[in-house]
Amino acid sequence: MRNCANENSFCLSLYLQSCGDKMARCAVWHVLLLGGLLMAAEASNDFFTSIGQMTDLLSTEKDLVTSLKDYIRAEESKLEQVKQWAEKLDKLTAVATQDPEGFLGHPVNAFKLMKRLNTEWGELESLVLKDMSDGFISNLTVQRQYFPTDEDQTGAAKALLRLQDTYQLDTHTLSTGDLPGPATGVVYRSTMTADDCFELGKIAYSDADYYHTELWMAQALRQLDQGEEATVDKVTVLDYLSYSIYQQGELERALELTKRLLRLDPEHQRANGNLKYFEYSLLKQRKAEQEEQGSEQGERAKKAAPVNKGRPKDYLPERQKYEQLCRGEGIKLTPRRQSRLFCRYYNGNRHPRFILGPVRQEDEWDRPRIVRYHDIISHHEIETVKELAKPRLRRATISNPITGVLETAHYRISKSAWLAAYEHPVVDRINQRIQDLTGLDVTTAEELQVANYGVGGQYEPHFDFGRKDEPDAFKELGTGNRIATWLFYMSDVAAGGATVFPEVGAAVWPKKGTAVFWYNLFASGEGDYSTRHAACPVLVGNKWVSNKWIHERGQEFRRRCGLDESE
Repeated sequence: MRNCANENSFCLSLYLQSCGDKMARCAVWHVLLLGGLLMAAEASNDFFTSIGQMTDLLSTEKDLVTSLKDYIRAEESKLEQVKQWAEKLDKLTAVATQDPEGFLGHPVNAFKLMKRLNTEWGELESLVLKDMSDGFISNLTVQRQYFPTDEDQTGAAKALLRLQDTYQLDTHTLSTGDLPGPATGVVYRSTMTADDCFELGKIAYSDADYYHTELWMAQALRQLDQGEEATVDKVTVLDYLSYSIYQQGELERALELTKRLLRLDPEHQRANGNLKYFEYSLLKQRKAEQEEQGSEQGERAKKAAPVNKGRPKDYLPERQKYEQLCRGEGIKLTPRRQSRLFCRYYNGNRHPRFILGPVRQEDEWDRPRIVRYHDIISHHEIETVKELAKPRLRRATISNPITGVLETAHYRISKSAWLAAYEHPVVDRINQRIQDLTGLDVTTAEELQVANYGVGGQYEPHFDFGRKDEPDAFKELGTGNRIATWLFYMSDVAAGGATVFPEVGAAVWPKKGTAVFWYNLFASGEGDYSTRHAACPVLVGNKWVSNKWIHERGQEFRRRCGLDESE
């Protein structure tokens, strides 16, 4: 059950325009950049799916900035020398040209003129032509192998759209970086420019997602209207905005925005064509309404007029319930049921390891029963597990229910690695702790899976166990179905990142050093469909988890079968 996604490198094109009139240097830079792009065209590393691995990009960028500053200092030093030379000659020629013959009548002046024109101006020419960018370009070429690509940029952009929808954030909140959560956005808050907003809108547009296109183009336009300087202009933004609004059935608004565009650029070919079409369509629509006015049939037709506003159609039936739980809404725990949930000191059914030092156990939910163990993994153990996992992190995969092949999926944004007990004493100790507390045999369990979530990282609603329509789900393991799940939280998350159970309206929030445990199967061996769960998108912070999937084999005398399917 290992995740076997291939690790490749990514490259993001970097265009530097600091050449001025030095066309030769520009040509060299372009050749080098394009050459690097061709070499890295097939690279792939899915940086956006793991915050932990994205931190390496910051070090790469810092090194590039240092190299760029060195290049700037070298250019400034060169320009300072040229400036000093020009100022010296400016004073000299100002004096000399007042009385050329008298000036050159002095033999030293005549000699120095010959020397300057024959030698010194040649040296100045060499200095001006000297390329100071070699060191920076060399470093950039080396570092480019660590750059993300368009896929990463698109993935990060779509993550922002996902966070916007899940946590019901408006574009102004995201563009100002004023995100919810305790103590968030104070030190590291970053704002979005009009160009950033336009880029998000373009990415939504490329997916025919006109709902998000409208939102972000409108935000870009607002910021431009407020006087913000940007690369993109109002004409381009209005072009996208008017069309996205038209696609959502709002003809009058689309027409008004097109007219505004034409006031800025009367020769805009597409806008002139759209203007005629919108005016014709609107006239036709109003004529039809007038003809049907007063009739009952017309009123019904008017009410039923198609308007395509809102988010695109969704493949996930419980999307609304899932996102409500992610926001902490719609939790279905009545006071009566809550009164039956307790905290206790647990000794693992009098296990020798925990009789003198029991662990704190808390009931998180009753049906299905979900328990949390507090302070169950130390900071040192967490750091050891993370250090072991980091070099192996690969894009998390899912098993295709039809082919059985492991593949990446847009609804699982994380990277994971697998750690075996024999690899490190800490991993072995953690596995033993799970066995001692659950009473289940972990020798037939899967290896410890460590996961780090990326930008807006999530795992949409899913089952951990194989259903009846997936009889071969874990056939190659030969250990039966996944009877239970143990999940460690290895980091606190400032906002978002909850584990939710949409079927029952339960939500469990990450807390570093704790773990949650639940059974996926009833004692009868039948699957408990109420355990369908999801990892909510991480809004702010970095989420690390590790889990142990425990299988049926070896549990025959540890958790005996029940006679009823729902036992």
